[in-house]
Parts: sequence; C-alpha cells; structure tokens
Amino acid sequence: MRILLTGSSGWLGRFLAPRLRQAGHHVIGLDIVAGEATDVIGSVAERALVERVFADHGIEAVIHAGALHKPDIARFSPQAFVDVNVSGTLNLLQAAVDARHDRFIFTSTTSLMISQAIREGEGHAAVWLDETAGPLEPRNIYGVTKLAAEGLCRIYSREHGLNCAVLRTSRFFPEEDDTERGFSGENLKANEFLHRRLTVEDAADAHLAALDRAKGFEIFIVSAPPPFAPAEVEALKSDAASVIARHFPDVAALYAKRNWRLPHSIGRIYDPAKAERLLGFRARTDFAEVLDALRSGAPLPFAHDPDYVSPSTRLQHG
Repeated sequence: MRILLTGSSGWLGRFLAPRLRQAGHHVIGLDIVAGEATDVIGSVAERALVERVFADHGIEAVIHAGALHKPDIARFSPQAFVDVNVSGTLNLLQAAVDARHDRFIFTSTTSLMISQAIREGEGHAAVWLDETAGPLEPRNIYGVTKLAAEGLCRIYSREHGLNCAVLRTSRFFPEEDDTERGFSGENLKANEFLHRRLTVEDAADAHLAALDRAKGFEIFIVSAPPPFAPAEVEALKSDAASVIARHFPDVAALYAKRNWRLPHSIGRIYDPAKAERLLGFRARTDFAEVLDALRSGAPLPFAHDPDYVSPSTRLQHG
C-alpha cells in the first residue's frame, strides 16, 4: 500500500517509517524539515501541496502523525496550531475522500483528556481514564486543536465511510518534561510507565495495528498497561508508593540503587484495554520490564535524550 506518513522527520516518524516498509508498504514521508524518511518538505496546512502529493504519488492511505505539540505553545501562535492541527487534518481528510480511501489513521494525544482540575490534582482519588471519559475540557491550545481534529475524523468517517482510527497516545517523547520538577529524567520516565507512558517503538507498532484493523470510527488510548485496578484509585492518590510496593515488592531496593524515588501520589491512569480488545495491540514495554532492566543491569527499555530537538524547533531556528 502507498501510505502518506506526515511527521516523517519527527520522533515517531523515524520509527514508524521503517516498520511500515518492513510490513511491505511504500512510504511517502511529508514533513516541514528534511529527514531520512521524508520525501516531500512542506506543511499539511498547504492544501495545494497536499493535493499534489496525493496526485504525484498515488496515495492509498494516510497516517497523520504530524502536528504542532504542547512544547510548541511557547514558540507558535494559536493560529498556527489551528492551521496545522485542524486545517491540516481537514486537508488530508478531504484528499483521502477524494481519492476514495478506505482508511485514515490519526495520531492524537491523551493530553486532550486532561482538564485543569485533573492537572491540579483535585479530588481524593486518581482519575481512571478510558475512551468513555468526559466531558473533555482540554487545558491548552494543543489539546483544543487535537480534539477538533478528532471531530473532523469522526465527521468524515460518518459522512464518507472512511475507516478512521484515532490513537490517543500517552507520552513517548525522549526529551525532558517541560513542566515536571523534582525527578531526574530517567526516573520520571520510569515512574510514568505505571500510568501514562509508552515507548516510541510501541507507539509505532500501535499505528501498524490500527492500519490493519481500522473499521468505522474508533478512538483508542495507547499506553503501557497499568499494573493497577480501578479499585486502587483512592490509595494511589494518597500513597502511591505503598500501592506500587504491593505489586512489586523489590521496587524500593531497586530504586535505591539508582537514587530514584517513587511517586508519592498518582493522579491519573490511562487504560489501554480497548486497543488490546479491538486492535489486538498491547504495548510490549511496561513498568515490570523497566524493573527487569534494573535487576539485571541491562539498558533501560526506553529512550531518554535531553538534547532531542523537534522538527518544528529545527525549522524555527534554521
């Protein structure tokens, strides 16, 4: 299949493109900066460019992974987010319908599920989040535009019969978090595998599963499976370390060897069970695998690169 992959120079794109090729697909990469997997340089916000790419390359399906992201809020205007994340998605959907495609995969984010109340940790229990959670009240322009783009995917699926899978991915970026403080980068990422992280490799594999099994319109949370149960949400909010220790008795000793700390409180947990049920996808790397690496001295099973620079930042700084 001839697949248009947007965001092909980005962190996900560099892992997703070779996996698509290994699966026998022909990949045409589109991004705003050059990259190993990028064939066309330009923005999805340019309707004429999108139409030309479809015409020149005989595109048969789209994986739309390109976007302005949360860290870009400090560098780009709200209008730029609307142009890229909303209008760009609309351009691709219209081109896919005009080309009579039967599938469209959209990379979304669990970030749009986090209201300001959840962000500030209100309430006495952690919030267990699956695809039925709502009402959705994104807390920034990034989340607002990604939610709007999901709505466009829903409309085009319903009105044009486009099989569309929306993948709300949890965190898989390699750089330091731009808001969290008090934990080292690797320590923070390890902790997040308990409730809101996955590897970029697993994120890429989820897209392949969605490409194979997309049917109708469905939204999927894509995250490492949490070791917890919904009945533990109150304890996770008040004393997460004790709950974690019940599941993993040697975790304190393993963490001590690295001078790492467990979270005192966990405020939200993403539940990816629907993706396993309907797509047959389950993330390979979870918190248990992180602890296995600590026990054996093997490399950590996730990427941590404080010096990673996104395509949007590279473009802005020349």
